[in-house]
Amino acid sequence: MNQMLRIDGFSMSLDGYGAGPDQSLANPLGVGAEPLHDWIFATRTFADRFGMDGRGEGIDDGFVRAQFTDIGASIMGRNMFGPVRGPWAGEETWNGWWGEDPPYHHPVFVLTNHPREPVEMDGGTTFHFVTGGIEEARQRALAAAEGKDVWIGGGISTIRQYLRAGLIDRIHLAVIPTLLGSGERLLDDIAGPDGSIPYYEPTGMTAGENAVHIQLAKAEPEHGQQPSA
Repeated sequence: MNQMLRIDGFSMSLDGYGAGPDQSLANPLGVGAEPLHDWIFATRTFADRFGMDGRGEGIDDGFVRAQFTDIGASIMGRNMFGPVRGPWAGEETWNGWWGEDPPYHHPVFVLTNHPREPVEMDGGTTFHFVTGGIEEARQRALAAAEGKDVWIGGGISTIRQYLRAGLIDRIHLAVIPTLLGSGERLLDDIAGPDGSIPYYEPTGMTAGENAVHIQLAKAEPEHGQQPSA
C-alpha cells in the first residue's frame, strides 16, 4: 500500500474556522476555540493515551483511534509548535506545548525559516526543523515514516499550503456545532467556484456524538492533467 499524507481529525466550526482570533501562550487555539476540540477530549482513545478515566466509546472514538493508526511521522508549522517567533533563542528552551513526553512518539518535522538542531524528547518524539519548505518536509517525513503514513498536523497555514499543492491524499474534517465568527478559516482561498476543494472529492459523512465527520480523498486528475502547485 502506498504511503499517504493525511489530515485526520481537523476540527472546524460551522462557519469554517479552525482557530480563534488572538492566538497566544494563554490561548494557543485562539480566543473562544476550545470547544472545537471537546469531541476529542470526550473519547476513550484520547483518555487512554493521556491517563484519564471514564471517557466514552462510540463513533467519535473510532475516528480518534483511526487518527493514531499507521502514522509514522508528522509535519507541522512553527505556529503549531509554539508561540515563539524569529530566530531561536540561544538556550532554545521552547520545545513545544506538550511537555517532556509529547503525544507523537515518532519524528515530527516543523516548518520554519530559522535553522535549529533536532530536539529529542521522551517517548520517541524527535522534532526536526525544516527550512526548505513543504516539499522538503514531505520527502523527509515520508522517509522517516518507514512505510507508514504522514500526518499533517497544522496549523491552518501549513495545511492550506499542502492542500493548494495537491499533496494531501486523505482528509478527515470534524465539523463542530459552534460558531466562532472570527479567527482562521481553513478553506479561504482553497475552495473552487462550486465550493469544492480542488482535486478532492467526498467519500463519506458520519454523524458522531459531538461532531459530524466529513471524509475526502484526492481525486484522479482528468485527461492526464496533474494538479499544479
